[in-house]
Amino acid sequence: MADSTEKKGFLGSFLSLPNDNPKKTLFVAIMLCLVCSILVSTAAVSLKPLQTSNKKDDIKRNILAVTGLSDEPGSLDELFSRFEVKLVNLETGEYADTEIDPVVYEQRKAAADPMMSVELPGGIDIASIKRRANLAPVYLLTEGDIIKQVVLPVHGYGLWSTLYGFLSLDGDFNTIEGLRFYEHAETPGLGGEVDNPKWRAQWEGKKVFDENGNVEIRVIRGHVGPETVNAEHKVDGLSGATLTSNGVTNLLQFWLGEHGFGPYLKNMRSELGK
Repeated sequence: MADSTEKKGFLGSFLSLPNDNPKKTLFVAIMLCLVCSILVSTAAVSLKPLQTSNKKDDIKRNILAVTGLSDEPGSLDELFSRFEVKLVNLETGEYADTEIDPVVYEQRKAAADPMMSVELPGGIDIASIKRRANLAPVYLLTEGDIIKQVVLPVHGYGLWSTLYGFLSLDGDFNTIEGLRFYEHAETPGLGGEVDNPKWRAQWEGKKVFDENGNVEIRVIRGHVGPETVNAEHKVDGLSGATLTSNGVTNLLQFWLGEHGFGPYLKNMRSELGK
């Protein structure tokens, strides 16, 4: 009973302190921070499954958009079910013989794991990504046994950020069907123009490789016109965003080259006799 009285007496005396008393202000601030921390942590944990689901759906939407399927009738999952997802061993260019489910495989996490990735020397790392996962997913849009398009995940550094996107190639594994970035922090109105539909439309029909199999696709400084040499490999530069434009060129040349999907595309083109 004495303890209870003592506690009540302490609480009563504490609450009776003036509101501007330093001890009372500090106590209230600490309790407020504690309650807010609990609420934020609870929300973060409870919403994580929804966030993960939304993230996966966003990836699906971008893959559909880059292949031109987003306007077709059907639900997101119905349209995405038309794709076959496989993992490619980037070293050999062959489909990976692994038990990893390609649908749930996370390339970013793999790139951060030394056991599942390789460090890229400066002379090779033209996309400035530092590490490259050993395996990468490809999304095959097929009709029967014919591959109509293949979607490749690509990423690399621009001016302020790493740009993450998808490149879709026609079934000849050379003609670009679309390029779309779904995540970046480039300057709005400048490098952020990678999201501009007019600029994205310029990629359609461009060729990745020259007649010798070299990666020639690039963003140039200025405008691509009828007089531009090798115009089929070139896209207009982004006005006022030279470094972002260079970053797009570098990331495409890396991922389409020998240290990216180059060996895979070479194998696939060989099967077509190209």
